[in-house]
Amino acid sequence: MDHQPEPTPQLLPNRFATDAAGRSPVRAAETCFDQRGARVRFHSERQDTSSPGWRRLLELIEEAASDGREVFRPLLDLSPSERTDLVTLPPTIAKLDRVKHFLLYSSPLVRIPPEIGAMTSLEVFEPYTSYSLHWLPYELTRCPNLRDSTVSTRALYGNFKNRPPFPRLQPRGALAALQTPDDLDPQVWGVETIRACSVCDGQIDPARLQQLWISLCVATDVLPLLVNACSTACVRALPKPADGYVPIPHQGGRTVQQPKPDW
Repeated sequence: MDHQPEPTPQLLPNRFATDAAGRSPVRAAETCFDQRGARVRFHSERQDTSSPGWRRLLELIEEAASDGREVFRPLLDLSPSERTDLVTLPPTIAKLDRVKHFLLYSSPLVRIPPEIGAMTSLEVFEPYTSYSLHWLPYELTRCPNLRDSTVSTRALYGNFKNRPPFPRLQPRGALAALQTPDDLDPQVWGVETIRACSVCDGQIDPARLQQLWISLCVATDVLPLLVNACSTACVRALPKPADGYVPIPHQGGRTVQQPKPDW
């Protein structure tokens, strides 16, 4: 009796291309939504720009910009300890204007810089299981070709599953009262610096800065977007928020009335 050869096992592609060393660790102190009744604050971590992980990421961005690659998976080229160094991404991601697929699976990031809006070829954005990433910059809406996103929506402020509150934003004119407006407390402002208007990309007058939250459908997900607007005119130019979310741009805090969660 002839023996039939055993079928070759099918190798399924790893969509997120994580390596054998394991995924980037989620921040151990991730308790933003666990403290009922407590004031919700932004993550307070600052990026150490002297760390090995940050320096290596700068190199990877330069390499990707130089060779014009369309798929950028920087975490694959970082060791687990180097990944842990990352709090945000460098502004130099603006150079990646040919990247179509940006994969940040299970990153430890707590924020994405507004320069992501310069990635005009971006079609697929995947920060899936980046559980400390609770919001995105409004500048993400400047990516005209973005059609697909994979985001852990349960980690987002205001998500439809459990409606966690948004951090309360600073009132108009608060930036002008600071002695060091170029070195912000990220736990208070969400970022360490505000370079330009999220809407028109114009210069920010500290006395006129308005910070707002808006929930918009970007690609395939409704995302909480942080707006740094230079004027009332730019606030009025904001689009209508997504159905089923807070119906107007707002400043966050527990007093904001959100729709009931989708249990």
